[in-house]
Amino acid sequence: MSGLSQRQALMALGSVPGLGPVRTGRLLEAFGSAPAVLEAPASALRQVDGVGPEISAAILSWRSRFDLAREEEQLARLGADFILKGEPGYPARLSELPGAPLGLYIRGAVPAGPAVAIVGTRRATLYGRRVARSFATELARAGICVVSGLARGIDGEAHEGALSTGSTLAFLGCGLDVTYPPEHGELAERVCRCGALISEYSLGRQPDAQTFPQRNRLISGAADALLVVESDLKGGSMISAGCAAEQGRIVFAVPGRIDQPSSRGCHALIRDGAMLASSAQDIIDEIRHQYPRVTGRSTSESGPQQQQEMFGGAGPKLSDDERKVLGALEDGALLHPDAIARICVMAQPAVMSALMLLELKRLVARRADASYEMQASSRR
Repeated sequence: MSGLSQRQALMALGSVPGLGPVRTGRLLEAFGSAPAVLEAPASALRQVDGVGPEISAAILSWRSRFDLAREEEQLARLGADFILKGEPGYPARLSELPGAPLGLYIRGAVPAGPAVAIVGTRRATLYGRRVARSFATELARAGICVVSGLARGIDGEAHEGALSTGSTLAFLGCGLDVTYPPEHGELAERVCRCGALISEYSLGRQPDAQTFPQRNRLISGAADALLVVESDLKGGSMISAGCAAEQGRIVFAVPGRIDQPSSRGCHALIRDGAMLASSAQDIIDEIRHQYPRVTGRSTSESGPQQQQEMFGGAGPKLSDDERKVLGALEDGALLHPDAIARICVMAQPAVMSALMLLELKRLVARRADASYEMQASSRR
């Protein structure tokens, strides 16, 4: 026999390309344990459904590709662990699903209790960022763990909002020791202190086109409900929403402008039966059916005055030109200066002057494509 423990053997099997939790489960059923799988002859391995010559050869040659001693040493250095499905510390909701990973690399601690996943586009508008952060803040304040994927845009805002009042989990599309995106390294460290970083991939695994869709099923599976904040019709957020529906999770979506590409996915989800979320309280009320001890009332439920305070108070005084320009950018419009000039019937220099002053007052923001949009703090 190999002398490996079940945990060590599952770590080794997790490094085998193309194997995955479903085929690994079949192998365990056929051979009784993970160490026995690693010791089985190729002819016996190929008898298992889905295990052909390539996978069987990869299983038998695992030592040439995977340094177990180094993996364990790096895990200890990171302060992380490889936790088996069914053990304390493994996400409870995820363990209920067929095809869940048989082991997860976890750095931090997974909190008990309800969880809500928040996902959305990496190219979020300022409005979408503010909505994601405010929803996450209120959910965490109510004792609900916020789950997301540490990506740019909506994911990052969801983690930031949750960290301000509670806990959060980040599922990665890479190894725990890989920082992706690079600018979220400091955020990842804070997530570990108020929740956990989680991956099904061996240390050193770089993100690619396959790892992110696989990661998305874990984000939805670890939560009781999933909220989509800004998404086009295709992308990772829509994959996560589809996974959530298949897993029996509640799907929420935040509506947006009908002419905004980043709202198309959310509108399609609502049309197809997702619940419309106009405040965090909509989600909290649903979660309470499963977890009566969930506490708190959402700030955004308390009416226009509370919402105005949450988005920055009464705001500075504006000139007539500034009011005209700001009015053209209402309801999330993204406009270039020439379009604003046509709408407001103003000269281009006057528009540019008003935009500059509004930027200084932090009421509008210039985007990378030279268009402008209203900051959430100026929405009334």
